[in-house]
Amino acid sequence: MFADYLFEKSSAEFSDRIILIDQDKLDDKTKYSDYFAARGFRVIRYKDDLHLRLEHDDAVSGNDGKFLLIAGKHSYIPYDVLKRFRSFTASVSNLFPMLNAAAVKEAKKIDYDLLSIAYKSNFSDLRRYRAAGQFISNVVYSRSNIEKYLRIKNDEMHRIAAGARNYKDWFCAANLKAAVDSMAAEYDIEAETDDIHSKFADFILSQYGKLSSVIDRDSPVLVSRAMDYMHYSSDKFVIIVMDGMSEFDWRIISQSFDGIRYEKSDVYAMIPTTTSVSRQCLLSGKYPSRLAEPWNQSRERSEFTECAQSMGYSPEQIGYERGFDADFSAFVKCAAVIINDVDDMVHAQIHGRPGMFNDVGILAKQGKLVKLVKRLLKKGFDVYISSDHGNTPCIGMGRLMKTGVEIETKSRRMLVLKDFADKQALMTKYPVIDFPKYFLNKDFDYLICGAGSSFDARGESIMSHGGITSDEVIVPFIKIKAVKNNG
Repeated sequence: MFADYLFEKSSAEFSDRIILIDQDKLDDKTKYSDYFAARGFRVIRYKDDLHLRLEHDDAVSGNDGKFLLIAGKHSYIPYDVLKRFRSFTASVSNLFPMLNAAAVKEAKKIDYDLLSIAYKSNFSDLRRYRAAGQFISNVVYSRSNIEKYLRIKNDEMHRIAAGARNYKDWFCAANLKAAVDSMAAEYDIEAETDDIHSKFADFILSQYGKLSSVIDRDSPVLVSRAMDYMHYSSDKFVIIVMDGMSEFDWRIISQSFDGIRYEKSDVYAMIPTTTSVSRQCLLSGKYPSRLAEPWNQSRERSEFTECAQSMGYSPEQIGYERGFDADFSAFVKCAAVIINDVDDMVHAQIHGRPGMFNDVGILAKQGKLVKLVKRLLKKGFDVYISSDHGNTPCIGMGRLMKTGVEIETKSRRMLVLKDFADKQALMTKYPVIDFPKYFLNKDFDYLICGAGSSFDARGESIMSHGGITSDEVIVPFIKIKAVKNNG
């Protein structure tokens, strides 16, 4: 909403080179640069003239391509650069001229997407502080405005899902779904988003096995490529694995990251989306078929250590900790921190997405993750935050006992079978999907529960994971560079 409003106001549709003078640091609040990037613009954050010419000469020299230059309020930009670029001031006062800018900036809570929708329908002069404050309280956050936002975003999500052809299309759809689901949960509004799961399942069943060959400079694509990606991107790094954190959960947690410069992309979890499988793949750089113990976590630390050593790190340079109090010596250059809080909330949840919104919101307000990140950044680590899998609402179909291979997992969204006859009987009785064994041991069969169902007590409403919905499979991948956050 805000991003496309800015895109329109800046006339970016009609120019290949745009300078946005971001006077109010709106990109930190709205991530509008992601919108421009999705439309083919290469995003450059302006530091100074020398850096621009040395690192991004093609943007200045007039070579083909689309470039977005984001500059600060007091940046000096040379005349020849200004001549080549269309310049636009991205400020609250310039974008919303009939609205008191101070009231917007000083509001305790402001959603720029909601503000953009409400402002487009406003015909009153709101340049007085009090009038603008009443507009924010009574109109921007009115139920009708929120419902309008949800309809627009929901329609956009369905449009993208209907035409999705590749993994990036589904990244976009998953992020839109999380935006709708989180706001619907916050304001207790019904939103029909889960109907895209069948289309996503079609994509997974036909295309998931091909993702191993995809190389993307913004994301590892599969969690099993994360270690390689981080090793080649950073000289000293920590991966914080937020067990069970979905795109929905990250939208809530990220609200506590004000003042931290980060880049967000997305990554596909390993299927089945259980902790033992996907987290070990993330930390080991292996596919599930190569894990020593794919159905329990007894080898997790050793798998991570072996992976780090294979990359050239000595034992003294490798760290592995659990919890928000994690800390590392000055010798460590490759580390992992495991945080279980979100997954614990998932498996204790009885109130669905509204319950997750409230519980994760409390975690965000506590600021534990932010404090951990800041402490690691000060020690010179590049910090990466990701998840082994997400979570999704389910209704129990009844519990199964001793049906297949006994696995140590809290997830009841999948089964591992050896017996072919049992497989046929289960597929006849339950709405399960025969997963094509991508990256898995071919000696077993893998049955995945359909969207919204699990092998929990019949009729029980729970949150879970293990399946192939976009809620479970597509998870955040956050990059926080020390050099950008240490002043």
